[in-house]
Amino acid sequence: MGTVPLEHVANEGEWKLPSRGVVAMASLITAEASIFTIFVVAYLYYLGRDTGGPTPKDVLEIPYFGTVCLLSSSGFIMLAERAIEHGRMAAFRLWWMVTILLGAIFLADTGIEWYKLIVHDHLTIHTNLFGTTFYSLVGLHASHVVVGLLMMLVVAMFSLTGHLRTEHAERAKVLTLYWHFVDAVWVVVFTVVYVVGR
Repeated sequence: MGTVPLEHVANEGEWKLPSRGVVAMASLITAEASIFTIFVVAYLYYLGRDTGGPTPKDVLEIPYFGTVCLLSSSGFIMLAERAIEHGRMAAFRLWWMVTILLGAIFLADTGIEWYKLIVHDHLTIHTNLFGTTFYSLVGLHASHVVVGLLMMLVVAMFSLTGHLRTEHAERAKVLTLYWHFVDAVWVVVFTVVYVVGR
């Protein structure tokens, strides 16, 4: 029975430092999750405490289309991540742009909803507690979608000009983590506002 060289054992047990980008993004996501938790708790706490309308039941419609677009974008950004890891830059650009498009559609859908609520239903952030907590929570999420789209547009520009290559896959992965977080938060917001809150 042969012996295993000591350097081979040392290499197998060697600990590799995690990516600084991934650690930084994980820290950011943890902090942002805490902020969202506060807003969700506030929304639930003030739910049904209004003395006057409109109420969620009166004015809210479930945003099926925007939700499907946003949640499906997570699948497309995963395809983009795999494509850049394997050096398929054309596929990366395609899936990355599809992700941006779906995120933009979600934002447009939110804008249409807000237009209806403000102009037709006369629900503003000052109308009642529901208006204040609704726009604060949904607006906080929408702002994170905007930030994600802006960062993805920068990456898209680098890709289109040929400055993005396979060795930058780790940076794309960091942004992918942020986008998954945005999608996961929407599942919580959607459930609280449009399912529980109605």
